[in-house]
Amino acid sequence: MLVSLTVGKVDAGVTVLLTPDKRLIEFPSILLPPDITSGSIVDIDVSRNKKSEAAAEHAFRDLQDQILAAFGTAEPAPPVLRCRNATQTSVVLEWDPIQLATADLISLALYRNGQKAGNIPKPLSMHTTKISGLAVDTEYTFHLVLRTTAGTYASPRVTVRTHKMTDLSGITITTGILPAAVRENLVAAVERIGAKIVDGVRIDTTHFVTTEGRGVQWERANELNIPVVRPEWVEACERSGRILGVTKFYLDAARVGIPYEERPPTAPAPAPAPAPAPPQKDVPPKDVPPPPDANRASMPSTTSGAEQKEEEPKESTSGDSEKGQEEQKARIGGEVEQKALAEEKDQKTLVSRPKPTVEDDEEEGEGEGPSGSDEKGAKSPSGDGSSFQDVAL
Repeated sequence: MLVSLTVGKVDAGVTVLLTPDKRLIEFPSILLPPDITSGSIVDIDVSRNKKSEAAAEHAFRDLQDQILAAFGTAEPAPPVLRCRNATQTSVVLEWDPIQLATADLISLALYRNGQKAGNIPKPLSMHTTKISGLAVDTEYTFHLVLRTTAGTYASPRVTVRTHKMTDLSGITITTGILPAAVRENLVAAVERIGAKIVDGVRIDTTHFVTTEGRGVQWERANELNIPVVRPEWVEACERSGRILGVTKFYLDAARVGIPYEERPPTAPAPAPAPAPAPPQKDVPPKDVPPPPDANRASMPSTTSGAEQKEEEPKESTSGDSEKGQEEQKARIGGEVEQKALAEEKDQKTLVSRPKPTVEDDEEEGEGEGPSGSDEKGAKSPSGDGSSFQDVAL
């Protein structure tokens, strides 16, 4: 097809061409003759090159076949999940290495009971995981979800039930430094309870049993927070028929009794010793009546009954304390002292009174009459209430 076009503006890169119906076409200047100027007319022949077009189509198809052979024949495989070990409160899951084919990995997530539990770190090199904090004797469902650039793939669901407290088959023990006799007894006890012993500390190791806190495996167990216990823990679990706590059996815990390796054969328990008699309280001695005082002996016999009652010693009971005895003695001594002072005062009063004269006797005799002589020597009351004997001169 031949087309005649008029050259308009000529630039170094683009030339403007005008069609007969006054349409503008931008055309590369490098494809035009070098001696053209504005107003020149150029003829352009346009045709389809079918031979070159077929060759390009064939080259493109070959390239598509190569891409399909390299990247389209294999696709990522769904992960295969299975249970490695289960205990009363934990489950260890494992899976085969994931197959990505030519796709790129986006993430690998673990789901528990239909809900996402978290992403698996380093899924290309990590093929196991441990889920802790589960309930005892409870059923759980797990599955993996693999996301890649080629699509999303889910693993089949795995149902796991945690063990009862009396099921000891989930215990996995790694041994450390043990005496030969202790190791032999430990292996026999582990077989009897249905547990297992593995070589080396692994992700499914539940307990590390040793008698010495040293060694590479002991350090590895501490790094993984695996309980490090003494052999007595296995013996206690076998004796009780259920899994026990490890707090009292830690390697660094205080031991009660003789060590496991030095324990003699089991002997019948001796009969319990009789309980000691309760201590008896000290019984204070009974009060002894105080000795009679000299002043008390010289007191007149006209003492009132109330005073005699106070002077009688009081009998104390077995429950009186020594302090009460001392207070009682002090009270009785005070009463005796007061009575002695009263008697001394009476004696002083008698001495200070004047003696009766003859005149006083005569006046008294005249006042009384004939019978007054018969009453000489009798007591007569005094003005201050005290009594004394009149003496005849």
